[in-house]
Amino acid sequence: MGIWFDLRLKKKIFSNSRNLPTEKNGLFFKGTSEKIIILVHGLTGAPYETGFLAKFLQRAGYSVFCPRLANHGESIDVLKRTTWQECYESVERVFLEVESSHPNTQVFVSGLSIGALLVLLLAEKFSERISGVSCLSPTLFYDGWNSPWSRHLLPLAYMSPLKNFFYFKEEPPYGIKNETIRKRIHEYYKQASLDDMKEVGRYGYPFYPLTLLYQHDQLVKHLLKKLPLIKTPVQLIQAQDDDMTSVKNSQFIHDRIKSEIKEIVLLYDSYHVITSDQERETVAKEVARFFGHLKNPKCRL
Repeated sequence: MGIWFDLRLKKKIFSNSRNLPTEKNGLFFKGTSEKIIILVHGLTGAPYETGFLAKFLQRAGYSVFCPRLANHGESIDVLKRTTWQECYESVERVFLEVESSHPNTQVFVSGLSIGALLVLLLAEKFSERISGVSCLSPTLFYDGWNSPWSRHLLPLAYMSPLKNFFYFKEEPPYGIKNETIRKRIHEYYKQASLDDMKEVGRYGYPFYPLTLLYQHDQLVKHLLKKLPLIKTPVQLIQAQDDDMTSVKNSQFIHDRIKSEIKEIVLLYDSYHVITSDQERETVAKEVARFFGHLKNPKCRL
């Protein structure tokens, strides 16, 4: 990742949509069964990156909600002020609204990258109301083969007020092994500026604010305390060659949660964004298989 510095002090108005996912604030795919999946994208990402998986699961009968995380889709000046709590609350709000409007349905949750951490928190809080969790490339530690050397300096940067002005620019391979998809992303990212919002809805933000890396750090510290309390069935899917986070992330979570049903599925021809990469169909089939065998915890109440 390249490092960028920007001293603009502009302030933006935060959006505050509280609706279920729509074309503006997320994606929704109506299924044919009484089963629902809430599918959460990653930090600085977009619902579009989970689109293939959502459509596959829809064809399997599930209704799929793909919410947009808090302030994603807004300018980067707004995004960089977002807290991990706001991101989590945007996921919890959708879960509560889905549960309220579909009281007799079975609800599952899944998340990509940091989205996986958010749904783990959701499952810990609502363990008797969520049937299962699928974590896709869960990201506790940036220890993949393409992680920048500068990550070791992040704790020092977090202590400085200058963290509000630093950004990392995404560089190849962008979490994608598929050369065709990677080329499309590269054509946008290579010429994107901090203010460029043209393709954010499709490819996510080209820049990653340092403030969000700090929020990720705080989220991880909070989640580590919760892992031993998680008893909901958990699936972890990760690429052996994940460029951003190694499989140690999945193993770390697997070894600390108290779920009786838990598994790790490894991929061998993908990088980090497994919902869009070479083995996206394998990912979809594995998620459908795992969720398909789980009972509704509400039936045991």
